[in-house]
Amino acid sequence: MPDPHSPLIDPGSSDITPPPTQWLRILRCVGPGLIVAGSIVGSGELIATTKTGAEAGFSLLWLILLGCVVKIFAQIELGRYAIISGKTTLRALDEVPGPRIRGRGNWLVWYWLVMWLASISQLGGIVGGVGQALAISVPVTAAGRQYNEVADAQTLRKFDEYAGIVPREDQLEPLAGAPEDASSEDAPAVNRSHDAAIWATLMAIVTSFVLYVGRYGLIQSLSTILVASFTALTVLNVVLLQGQERWRVNWSDFWQGLSFGLPEAVGGINPIGTALATFGIIGVGAAELVVYPYWCLEKGYARFTGPNDGSVAWQNRARGWMRVMHVDAWGAGIIYTFATIAFYLLGAAVLHRVGLNPEKDTMVRTLAVMFVPVFSDWAASIFLFGAFAVLYSTFFVANASHARVFSDALRVIGLIDEDEQTREKWIRGLSGFFPLLCLLIYLAFPSPAQLVLLSGVAQGIMLPMLAGAALFFRYRRCVPELRPNRWWDLMLWLSAAAMLVTGSWTVLDQFWHY
Repeated sequence: MPDPHSPLIDPGSSDITPPPTQWLRILRCVGPGLIVAGSIVGSGELIATTKTGAEAGFSLLWLILLGCVVKIFAQIELGRYAIISGKTTLRALDEVPGPRIRGRGNWLVWYWLVMWLASISQLGGIVGGVGQALAISVPVTAAGRQYNEVADAQTLRKFDEYAGIVPREDQLEPLAGAPEDASSEDAPAVNRSHDAAIWATLMAIVTSFVLYVGRYGLIQSLSTILVASFTALTVLNVVLLQGQERWRVNWSDFWQGLSFGLPEAVGGINPIGTALATFGIIGVGAAELVVYPYWCLEKGYARFTGPNDGSVAWQNRARGWMRVMHVDAWGAGIIYTFATIAFYLLGAAVLHRVGLNPEKDTMVRTLAVMFVPVFSDWAASIFLFGAFAVLYSTFFVANASHARVFSDALRVIGLIDEDEQTREKWIRGLSGFFPLLCLLIYLAFPSPAQLVLLSGVAQGIMLPMLAGAALFFRYRRCVPELRPNRWWDLMLWLSAAAMLVTGSWTVLDQFWHY
């Protein structure tokens, strides 16, 4: 992973490099997409996607699949302009026509700041999820241990009732002082604890320190390995689930999910609203679309291409490095699409059938139930290991990404100097500050799933804006010799249309719902 404290590379530097032509060498040059994928498999896949499956069943699989694939075309178009211009995303967005404050950025830059606030709230939900996972695994107070016993009994009792399992004697009566519903807001204080907040605080402080000093290459590499391992384990869980009659995903379920049906709201639960919010953050959400070109610049694609001197040699280099970017983006897309589908199917096959919905302070515990049919008594330990890995990896990478994009935003709106030394100083400071800000948001609003969905709504609204920007770069900023073919243009327009419909639907759904 590139050092987030290093300055962006000047594409006009002399580090011009011919693009690789052999597949093995091309694969050695990928990286930005994998970094983004490491931040994607967390809030979107683990929380929002499974929550959508828990609420809607199989009926919205088509929307989840569409959300993973359709945005890649816009992602590549934004990356294309970064390679040929060497400009960061926000500097590029500042060129899009529309209202602007002279010397202070245009409407897209300012809406990104609004979306950033929601994204920081999402990270507050994620650090809360990390705290929940650790509080369940390693409670630090007596109240935390008692609350775990109560909540585990209540959650598993609902699972056992559906599965037809006769409860053990210690499950026939509630534990002393246990509420009827462990997630109830009226639960007695004895059954609640501050363990999740304690662990969230500790992890936020550690992350703040590690990001500030910049010595985190080993941690990021380890997180990537853990995320990959847990994703593979999740896919294996879905495969093994097919051997159990009660839990298997039948072909009829799968085809129902691809039939473009819409579930109805039942019992105050609005699965369409949840799904639309999820659409904004699964795959490459709006936040990832913005940050992807930054990682492409850090990887060196623009630097290796060099400044546009109008020569045939430059065109060939640009075309070759854009090919590398295509492999990078689509390769990462395949990885997180499989992961997303696996999480959704688990949510629909287990949580929806049982009648469990991951939310509030029982979110992580409820999600762990997805592993019970296959792994039984080992389910909680396996899931908590994976939940910590993917959630913390997302928290870690996203904070590093926010620090670099936000510092660039400060330059675009004219609040800090243009030089890289100033920006590097701000990146370091924000890297230390943002994890603590996320913690404060979680402590003030301790509902992780809702914080994640809030970000999904904000990102869903920005999706059509970014789609419009991608079309602007394609038709107003593309070098004529590097224009894509008609098939690509068709898919880019379909991508933009899907992002427009989803963004508009998100706004209307929220307006109608509230």
